[in-house]
Order: sequence, then structure tokens, then C-alpha cells
Amino acid sequence: MLYYVCPNKTELGIEAAKKGTELITQALEKNGTANIVLATGASQFEMLKQLVEYKVVDWSRVTVFQLEEYIGLNKDHPALFRKYLHDRFETKVARLKAFHYFIGDAKDPRAECLRMNKLLGGVEVHVAFLGFGENSHLAFNDPPADFEIKDPYIIVNLDENCRKQQMGEGWFKTVADVPTSAISMSISQIMRCKAIIASVPDERKAKAVHCAIEGPVSPDCPSSILQMHNNCFVYLDPPSASLLQGKSKYRG
Repeated sequence: MLYYVCPNKTELGIEAAKKGTELITQALEKNGTANIVLATGASQFEMLKQLVEYKVVDWSRVTVFQLEEYIGLNKDHPALFRKYLHDRFETKVARLKAFHYFIGDAKDPRAECLRMNKLLGGVEVHVAFLGFGENSHLAFNDPPADFEIKDPYIIVNLDENCRKQQMGEGWFKTVADVPTSAISMSISQIMRCKAIIASVPDERKAKAVHCAIEGPVSPDCPSSILQMHNNCFVYLDPPSASLLQGKSKYRG
């Protein structure tokens, strides 16, 4: 894991998108196609804004997988991650090779999870874009996270702190409105991705950043597992890096 403290949130987005574009381009040059994973949430706003502005990627050769999705939200709900990615990414790039979305309101969530596992199983993911939760969750793997399960996607229950974060970011009016379960990429699948770009701005993420980067690797701090990944790049701003004690690798 390498981390970079950027001067501000905008520069964080620029640097994360620049590195991601570089990695996608390398995958396209080597393989002819590329597979990526996209996350959602407020932490991804600046990165996605910059990513769609770079014109060097041939998106027609790129397949995109979702990182996670709520269970039970209808297709028109403003908090649906599928809608988020459609509006902020898919509609702003040239035609993609494929975008594998979850059906969040599928009648049988386990069958939907199985469908996505069949799509992703055995596929090499070249770049995963993600963030850390306020409770240090990685995707929707809240603490204590399961580091052992091998399925690409799993059904998880969302803890109260995770649900409070979703409300606090403005996606829901009350905590009671936040779904209690979701389909999430598993920790083991995240670790199988060839490269990881984590965008983690804002002071509310400072404790999660500290435990992820300087704490022990533990299921109680799910994002700490990224210390074990040899091609992971974490982009911070000064507020999110405020509790770190070590010398940062600065770029900006």
C-alpha cells in the first residue's frame, strides 16, 4: 500500500483518476481489454469527475462491474448505486464494452448474487476504484469483516454506523430509510484485483484512514487488509490524513 496526501479534495480526484487511467491503459495495451470495478458515495465524486474527462481510454474495450448495491431499493430511488454510476459515469464516457449492474430490487437477492458471481467468477479485474467507510468498511464489508469467504459477491447486513453514514451523506432522510442489507464484493475478491485505487477524503474518514494505514491488519478494521496488497494506491486530503503519524508519500 502506498498513500498520498494531496493538497485538497479536487487534487485528490485528479491524482486518483490519473493513476487509474494509467493502469487501465496499461491493461488495454497488454490484454486488448480491461475489467474495472467502480464504487459510489461522496468519496468518489471528484475522482469520477476527473476520470470521465480523460480522453485517452478506449472505453469500448472496458467492462465495468459494480462494487456493491443495496437490496430492496426500486430502480428509481435516488440512492440506488446503479443510478449513481449511470448518471456520473456511464452517460459521460464513450460506449462501454459492458456494464454489469445489480438488480437491487430483484425478487430473489440470493439468485441475483449468484448471477453476478457467475459473471465475475474467474474474471481478472485490472483496476478497482473504491473508498473507506467511516467505520472502515471496504465495499459493504462492515466490521468485523469476513476475510476468508471466497465468493466474489456476498449478501451482507449493514451495521448502524454504516447506515448512519449513508443518511449523513444525504442519500436518505432517516436511518430507518436506509436498507438493512446489500450485495457487496467480498474482501477476498477485492484483494484479487490486480490494482486498487482508494479515494478517501474528509475529516470524518480520519479514524478509518488511521486504522487502515497505521493499525494492525484486523477484521475489526476491514480496510486494513489493503496493507497486504502490493499494488494499492490510497489518495487522501489533509483532513482525512490528519491522524496519521508516519511520513506520507506526497504527490500533488
